[in-house]
Amino acid sequence: MKFIIETQNLILRDFTNDDVHDYFAMDSLPIVHRYLGDNPLQSLEQATYIIEKVRNQYEQYGIGRWTVIEKSTGKYVGWSGLKFLTEIENNRSEYYDVGYRLHPDFWGKGYATESAQAALEYGFTTLVAENIAGSCHKENHASKRVLEKCGLRFINSYLWDNTIPCLWLEITKDEWLNTVKIKS
Repeated sequence: MKFIIETQNLILRDFTNDDVHDYFAMDSLPIVHRYLGDNPLQSLEQATYIIEKVRNQYEQYGIGRWTVIEKSTGKYVGWSGLKFLTEIENNRSEYYDVGYRLHPDFWGKGYATESAQAALEYGFTTLVAENIAGSCHKENHASKRVLEKCGLRFINSYLWDNTIPCLWLEITKDEWLNTVKIKS
């Protein structure tokens, strides 16, 4: 493993091929895809393909989503972290996106917020990003709240893939630094 970040409750690390079964177990659940277009994974091959794409992002962009493990149990929680997006979304491209997807067994524990905060810190300190965006389905109030707790502010509404109504939020490096100072 090349990459590890530890937070109070979590270990964030690079995806490995060993994550395929856990990733599939999470991403094949319809409830996980409620706000993602209702298209859960149907096979281990799909999970393998996605993990390989993420691993390619590590090589190509130096960043990609990370596997999230609960420290106290060693259990797979889901994924979180940054992704460098080159495709156009909401009339933007070439930007860092913060995101997370957790197994429902771990919802409501603050892990999405904890892992997203670690990702923002990494993005602003190690990658020296000037701003980071995040988006969520307009009805996914829990995900919007995570982004807001991390300091992202609402910018606009848009349609993802011309079909899914989403909210776009952003935070600049200066805003993040001010958020960090306030918490200190």
